Amino acid sequence: MQEETSTSLSAAEIAQMLSAPVHGDPDRRVRNVASLSSAKSDDLAFYSGNRRGVHPNQSRAGLILCQETQRHQMPTTATVICVEQPQAAFIDIAERLRPRRPIYAGIDPSARIDPSARLAPGVIVGPLSVIGPGCELADGVEIGPGCILGRDVSIGASTRLIARVTILDDCRVGRGCVIQPGAVIGSDGFGLVMQAGRWRRVPQLGRVVIGDDVDIGANTTIDRGALDDTRIDNGAKLDNLIQIAHNVEIGEHSAIAGCAGLAGSSIVGKYCTLGGGVGLAGHLTLTDGVHVTGMSMVTRSIHKPGVYSAGTPLDTNERWLKNAARFKQLDRMALRLQALESSHPTPPPLSDEENP
Repeated sequence: MQEETSTSLSAAEIAQMLSAPVHGDPDRRVRNVASLSSAKSDDLAFYSGNRRGVHPNQSRAGLILCQETQRHQMPTTATVICVEQPQAAFIDIAERLRPRRPIYAGIDPSARIDPSARLAPGVIVGPLSVIGPGCELADGVEIGPGCILGRDVSIGASTRLIARVTILDDCRVGRGCVIQPGAVIGSDGFGLVMQAGRWRRVPQLGRVVIGDDVDIGANTTIDRGALDDTRIDNGAKLDNLIQIAHNVEIGEHSAIAGCAGLAGSSIVGKYCTLGGGVGLAGHLTLTDGVHVTGMSMVTRSIHKPGVYSAGTPLDTNERWLKNAARFKQLDRMALRLQALESSHPTPPPLSDEENP
């Protein structure tokens, strides 16, 4: 939860912050940030390519950040500052124009804090939150309303739990993390053994250990390890509605989009990306630098960096039904092809479309 306040900056001041030249009125002032399509004359916007059909020369933004090669596309009414990475520069200025300030201060009277918990100076605890025995919260931690921390939870400096976050016993969260509403960290993993005709629960005795500068999206769940820990390393970014099963390891600076599901004991390397809806079967390893596109199902380990895809692209229902029927005939067609090739041992060369 946060309260935002605004200030104003001139084009000259922004250019000085970015070490970039001004094209247009250096005294033009902006008070807010907006998209190119909705910006007004006192707004800052950025352009980094036509991703949504926006025509930048039709924007009413007062100040626009773009690359030098894109300057000719900007409206003549706007002041323009050219930078190498417009979006990154936009973030820098947006943080100055709209500084974040916590909504709460100190400890709300309705919060329940166990006497054995250790809270550093500057910790904020919002209404109706519960801090369990032995918890340790470093300086600058913000616990929003309705959060629950179990026994012996440790949270590093300047980490923020926005609202209704649950972190269960013995879990560790590093510095500078942001955890969005509804996230659950440290719930039991799906460990079951069939015995005498019924499922028996396997004790989940590990922890969840989260590094520094990790983002965890709303309603994402991260299961504790069965014996060893589930680990989310420094700089990893997790979107909303992700399921991380027990003993999963996610490497530094990897990013996972919404609705992905990682089965138990999967290992994702550093600087990997998983698109929305990606599924990982259990006990797989993705090496560093693997990028899996949305809705793909990964059923084997990947040992070479690169971009990987799976699944059938969207088609008309009529053609999809035909292709689905033909898919069931692939084995028979392959056997017929082998028979044909045995009588013609030198097959024709692959076409350009067939050649990987």
